[in-house]
Amino acid sequence: MTAVSGPPHGGRAKLADVAKLAGVSVGTASKALNGNGRMRPETRQRVLAAVEALDFRPNQHAQSLHTGRSWTVGLMTTDGIGRFSTPVLLGAEDALGAGKISVLLCDTRGDAIREQHHLRNLMDRRVDGIIVTGRRTDPRPPLTGIEPIPTVYALSPSTDPNDMSVVSDDRSGAQLAVEHLLATGRTRIAHVTGPAHHAAARDRAQHTVELLEHSSLALSTGRIHYGEWSEAWGRRAAEAVLRAAPDTDAFFCGNDQIARGVADRLRENGMDVPGRVAVVGYDNWDVMALACRPPLTTIDTNLAEIGRQAALRLLDAIGGNPEPGVRTVPCRLVVRESS
Repeated sequence: MTAVSGPPHGGRAKLADVAKLAGVSVGTASKALNGNGRMRPETRQRVLAAVEALDFRPNQHAQSLHTGRSWTVGLMTTDGIGRFSTPVLLGAEDALGAGKISVLLCDTRGDAIREQHHLRNLMDRRVDGIIVTGRRTDPRPPLTGIEPIPTVYALSPSTDPNDMSVVSDDRSGAQLAVEHLLATGRTRIAHVTGPAHHAAARDRAQHTVELLEHSSLALSTGRIHYGEWSEAWGRRAAEAVLRAAPDTDAFFCGNDQIARGVADRLRENGMDVPGRVAVVGYDNWDVMALACRPPLTTIDTNLAEIGRQAALRLLDAIGGNPEPGVRTVPCRLVVRESS
């Protein structure tokens, strides 16, 4: 789409200007903005991009009276720190903001009573839809008593397969990490991760074992090292791994905090990273990955894209075209000096 600084006739942009720039009819542009009607995702994206380019500002009061919509979406999170929910929120706002839809953020702090309180407030505000996210990948029970408000679960999927969920593809993340280490000549790989009762730790560990077996290899110590999501655990685990398997030539860690702890202990023991031992983390958390010495190769879970995809699915559901089921978002490998 050609860059446009404003409507061709000057003054405030009209819906017809948006339709012309997007190459669609006025009716299609209206449906895209209202979240109504069946259309290709790229068509809706073209309309939203035209809205952004023209700085189109629909009359929300008139639209609300006409459509019965509030032009607001609730985003409910259990991640009070914001480490995971903030990127998801930003991705969702990128998709929703172009259509001038406001986002109301509610932090439940993992408390069921607080969650019900926020739900009542969102329903009183007549939100058009809800996005639910958290700080873990474990499935969570669906919200109750909200029918017929469309709801999409982001990062933390719903336990109900008929709900709409968007999650990170942990298998693709583990595959990127393992294949990267194998490509650099590593064959004695240890896996250090978080608590076994966390889905992220279990899933990444299981995928790692399966991928190594596919290459006729096994973990250097013969087992998964479960522990905490912390640097302290990474340091302790590095010592345990090297005692059990001194010939270990790579660590694939379940998150960046663990990986930074591993790298610290290796450096303290005089072991060259990545010359002697390579280290790969998970999450691409800049605070950890860039502060690590050397800077950490890691897996980016594409949290912003998870939020964007969740918002687009919600828009389709608001328009009457829900697509139940789980959709996965691929990870990407970020190579730095630790491997």
